[in-house]
Amino acid sequence: MDHQIFDLGHVSLQCGARLRDAKLAYKTYGTLNTARDNVVVYPTWYSGQHQENEWLIGPGMALDPAQYFIVVPSALGNGLSSSPSNTPEPYNQARFPEITLYDNVTLQHRLITEVWGITKVKLVVGWSMGAQQTFQWGALYPEMVERIVPFAGSAKTSPHNFVFLEGVKAALMADAAFANGWYEKPPTKGLRAFARVYAGWGFSQPFYRQELWRELGYSSLEDFLVGFWEGFFLKKDANNLLTMLWTWQNADISANPVFAGDFQKALGAIKARAVVLSPEIDLYFPPEDNEWEVEHMPNAVCRRMPGVWGHFAGGGVNPVDTQFIDKTLKEVLVG
Repeated sequence: MDHQIFDLGHVSLQCGARLRDAKLAYKTYGTLNTARDNVVVYPTWYSGQHQENEWLIGPGMALDPAQYFIVVPSALGNGLSSSPSNTPEPYNQARFPEITLYDNVTLQHRLITEVWGITKVKLVVGWSMGAQQTFQWGALYPEMVERIVPFAGSAKTSPHNFVFLEGVKAALMADAAFANGWYEKPPTKGLRAFARVYAGWGFSQPFYRQELWRELGYSSLEDFLVGFWEGFFLKKDANNLLTMLWTWQNADISANPVFAGDFQKALGAIKARAVVLSPEIDLYFPPEDNEWEVEHMPNAVCRRMPGVWGHFAGGGVNPVDTQFIDKTLKEVLVG
């Protein structure tokens, strides 16, 4: 096992359920300094695990373990932290409770404060649903978080984004083998259908028109759909995907006891220096959403990421986009 587990004990969730013997998986990179002020929190994304964040960590990069103590906490539902696939009865499989951004971030806060006694976080950064957690960190802990860089993600899931997720969810659940979440074998037809629907959203129209999947080593469009998309989601547990999908659909940094649904108040609470990176053609987190959010944040700017890689401009698959993100992080960490 290349990660560690933080035992949370019995956790009362926003939905009203009590998750007993809850677990938060995490991995750290680098060393916490004596002052405990070199901390970077880097939450995982939809379906992602810590190793899938590592493309942005390394020597000479902004997130250099020689300089920073980087904590990558796994979101609930990702298969490493408490999830439908690893939780014992009675909250296993289809009975796993609904998880919110607030649940994830408050538990991550427990991790860094209870394990290391951390009181200041130099940077919170994340992609996609990790970006949503990044916004939530900034809103809930404004005195603690000094900088945030969410990329390709929003502080609140838009109605159109919600509808996109309804499509992939319906494709998965239509497989008879899914059995309302009580499957004994993976519903592979549903997972393949899920992947095919997702494929139309993760990258942009120009990406497909220019056949840029060839740069990723695929020989045809069908090869890309099967090899990249189906191959990715076939490795995932269906109930885990649906748990995290619910979290994403209902993501709203104001939907908690602190802000009571006042979204502008939640945005205004983010005191951290914020640079919000928005890919030009992100089909479910469009730049216009981020630009509106930044208008209501006191110390924030929105920067569009040029290019045609769509949402996956933030996925570590295109070196040009990776360099853009890394350069931004270096600038933010120095400032």
